[in-house]
Amino acid sequence: MTRKEELAVKLDRIRSMMLELGIDGVYLKRQDDFAWLTCGGQNYLGWGELGNCGLLVTQSETHAVTNMIEKQRMVDEEGLEEMGFSIHAGIWYENDFERKTLAVLVPSGKIGVDFPSKLGTNIDGEIKKLRLSLTEGEIERIRQVGYMATLALEETAASLRPGDTELEAIKRISGALFDQGMEFTSLMCAADERLYKYRHAIPTGNRMKERVQIGGNMRKWGLTICLTRYVNFVPVTDELRKQYRINQEIDCTLMVNTIPGRPYAQPLLAAKALYDKYGISDEFLKHHQGGPIGYANRDYRVDFDLAGTIQENQAFCWNPSITGTKSEDTILVRKQGFEFITRPIIFPSNTVTIGDKSFVRPDIWEKY
Repeated sequence: MTRKEELAVKLDRIRSMMLELGIDGVYLKRQDDFAWLTCGGQNYLGWGELGNCGLLVTQSETHAVTNMIEKQRMVDEEGLEEMGFSIHAGIWYENDFERKTLAVLVPSGKIGVDFPSKLGTNIDGEIKKLRLSLTEGEIERIRQVGYMATLALEETAASLRPGDTELEAIKRISGALFDQGMEFTSLMCAADERLYKYRHAIPTGNRMKERVQIGGNMRKWGLTICLTRYVNFVPVTDELRKQYRINQEIDCTLMVNTIPGRPYAQPLLAAKALYDKYGISDEFLKHHQGGPIGYANRDYRVDFDLAGTIQENQAFCWNPSITGTKSEDTILVRKQGFEFITRPIIFPSNTVTIGDKSFVRPDIWEKY
């Protein structure tokens, strides 16, 4: 699938939505939506929701609205003109340029936008739905992202030794990511007692002694994946291994129940039943279980009230946890089952069986 072919699919989705909503234009300025529509482009300098170039779609035209600072890079490196976008660029001090340009391009003023703004009606929730089912081009890219991110994280984990700090671990993986033109949107690392105290452990200068957890959300071309790995510098106890296996069983149960057409909450109900079965119902309350992923760390955090159904070619990252362990990898929902987008590459592995299906999962790496 070429970039233009992928763009055409997405424009069809947007224009169909416009007809349903009775609007004459859609203006996308969020960095995730810009990456989605441009098939991997970047409109931002710093991390944040909005970028410096917005994309306007009408029923017959596509436009980019930016400033003179960004215009040339949008042409040369993002290829917007080649993709068919007419570029409108204002001078940096023309604060009203964006509003005036949109008013000319969409005289009716019936515009949907992807952020709270006086420029139009915020339809971010509707736009997000258009992103959920990945195109064939996006599937190929997210497979690449998954492999690159997993290898970067696992090689970093393999390099860790007692005495290293959590911050040093994050420094190593972030360098490995940037070497490949990747970014992280969150990276967490916790060693020893912090691993048991905090579900979201930001890295510190604490030095590793016996155990370390490292993981997070990483992206390239706007596509985000997530995974977590564990390293032990002492033998894994029978109690810890048993707990981790239960954690993996819950994770794989979520995965096998992530089937196109099912309500989002159905996998959650299956996971909750296992938490109850193993007498750890309170652990279910201590952290969300994850959900759809793609152009955001999670498109939704699935709960029992979340409306909607699972789609074919939708990416998911479930992240069930028990105090001291978590099982977390990214999958892609297919018509027949699912495929792993992240999986153990250099890490030791174990097999988890759910019903008549068996899955290779990353084990705790014992390095002592």
